[in-house]
Amino acid sequence: MKREFEPFTIETMKLQEAKVLITGGSSGIGYETARQLITHGAKVAICGRNLEKLTRAAAELGALPIHADVSKEADVKGMIETVLETFGDFNVVINNAAYGYFNALTELDAHKFQELIQTNILGAMMVGKESARHFVARNYGNIVNISSTAGNAGFAMGTAYCATKFALKGMTESWRAELRKHNIRVMLVNPSEVQTNFGHNAGRESKAFNPSKLESEEIAHLIISMLEMRDVGFVTEATVFATNPQG
Repeated sequence: MKREFEPFTIETMKLQEAKVLITGGSSGIGYETARQLITHGAKVAICGRNLEKLTRAAAELGALPIHADVSKEADVKGMIETVLETFGDFNVVINNAAYGYFNALTELDAHKFQELIQTNILGAMMVGKESARHFVARNYGNIVNISSTAGNAGFAMGTAYCATKFALKGMTESWRAELRKHNIRVMLVNPSEVQTNFGHNAGRESKAFNPSKLESEEIAHLIISMLEMRDVGFVTEATVFATNPQG
């Protein structure tokens, strides 16, 4: 017996029509992703805590700057309001704002650990929550959470950072289970080592540039590729390794 189906429209994310919010967009992966999306014709808003750095990055990119700290709920709500007031809508959020804190278990600073949780976990949740409210109302959206291979395997000195990235993976899976019925694709990206200021900002020694290791360009390429898939499907999770890193 032939089965009859209700009409179902399968669309493809058109990057030239995308309206995107990227947290932590002033540098690194966030900056490069914004650059590539804008090159494709998307409207992009970037947020950051450092106003001077944010303003400079937005001017270079042609992006909308939003001065906000994702660890503060009022800032997150204001950020979403600004995007909607300026763009009229948005259909992609890239949850990228995060930083690292590394120390031995016996030397961990509880206050620094709590601050890391506030940004990397609670901040990501609040951005996801406010974005999902809009996406559910419009019955469509894309959430891309930027995690790390540190969310798949722990390592020495990584207690605090790994804990936040393992948590992000769990949150991503929970959101996915809740939001698929609203045509919302929830995706997780796990970069391995990427040559940005991340390590330096976390108090680690700066390393010389290594052409055999990943740069932000590869991660941005992956994010855009995931978004471009026909909306009938989506890549739930993807990990990026350098092919043959030397040194």
